[in-house]
Amino acid sequence: MPTGGGTAEQPTADGQHDREEPHSVSEEELFDVLANTRRRNALHAIAQAEGTTHELGTLSERVAAWENEIDVTEVSYDERKRVYTALQQSHLPKLDEVGLVSFDKDRGTVDATPALGEVEIYLDVVRGKEIPWSEYYLGLSGVSMALLAAVWVGAYPFTLVPDLGWFAFVVVAFTVSATVNRYFSTEMKLGDDRSPPNIE
Repeated sequence: MPTGGGTAEQPTADGQHDREEPHSVSEEELFDVLANTRRRNALHAIAQAEGTTHELGTLSERVAAWENEIDVTEVSYDERKRVYTALQQSHLPKLDEVGLVSFDKDRGTVDATPALGEVEIYLDVVRGKEIPWSEYYLGLSGVSMALLAAVWVGAYPFTLVPDLGWFAFVVVAFTVSATVNRYFSTEMKLGDDRSPPNIE
């Protein structure tokens, strides 16, 4: 029977069953899930065809092809088997547990849950080698406040540049950062029609 990580049914007073609201995936759970490349690739494939029941074998071939940077038709038995075993025993149960997919281990099928459709999943929430955008903006804000405070009190050598110049610098820094952020938010989104983005 399906593990049913996304939704569950509860009996009502008249004996019928109503579905609970979709499980809300926390930011901490997303960090944990997306920290693994193979799970990200599996989610990318599932999100690309949301509403479709995915066969574990087919999903494994697709993920193996991405990992080895080859066409699906070129995936060997061993490459497929390694991914199949890892997805079946570890990664899909984990995704089911947090409520992003519904994994039926007996049938070897995977379905996206309503929670997956409601979550905009970007790699900028992954704590990997890259600095998360939230932390980047926090750091940029801190540097900007310190800079403007130094200009305000007339600290040397900040007095060598007109006050307006420093204010313009801060505005340009945030504008450029926001532009780059938006670009990467588009490029790094899981579930679009391209190969899965990566941060390694």
